[in-house]
Amino acid sequence: MPASEIEPHIEPATIEDLPQLVELLLALFSEEEDFKPDRSKQEHGLRLILEQPNRGRIFVLRTEHKVIGMINLLFTISTAEGGLVLIMEDVIVHPQHRRQGYGGRLLNHAIEFAREKHFRRITLLTDRISADSQSFFQQHGFQFSKMIPMRLVFNET
Repeated sequence: MPASEIEPHIEPATIEDLPQLVELLLALFSEEEDFKPDRSKQEHGLRLILEQPNRGRIFVLRTEHKVIGMINLLFTISTAEGGLVLIMEDVIVHPQHRRQGYGGRLLNHAIEFAREKHFRRITLLTDRISADSQSFFQQHGFQFSKMIPMRLVFNET
């Protein structure tokens, strides 16, 4: 087989990728303290993005038959920046494929997408307790903000 068929490549996610994307998110949220894996919530959130591309883009890292990584970019407007900005969420590579540079490839793809589309900023949240995660994003040019995140979560009953 030619190397191009074996080497993972990055492309926009499709609705057909939904089951594999849900599995990646379940793995991601099982590693984070602030989030709880919930298959129906993750599927619903992904579907909202995939079916309404004006809300954002999900890019996947794909082998011939499997999605092994993803990155989620949500579109919003910043009055501080005077234009469109991105909120980056859900940066994950399948545990069996980590430490091979794939996370960096996904992140670089997102940064290039933002530049090509003239977004003014990318904002992300990373785990406070994960020095590895923070270092990874810093190596790609991200800096700590003086802002701190706060949330108000509405639980459905």
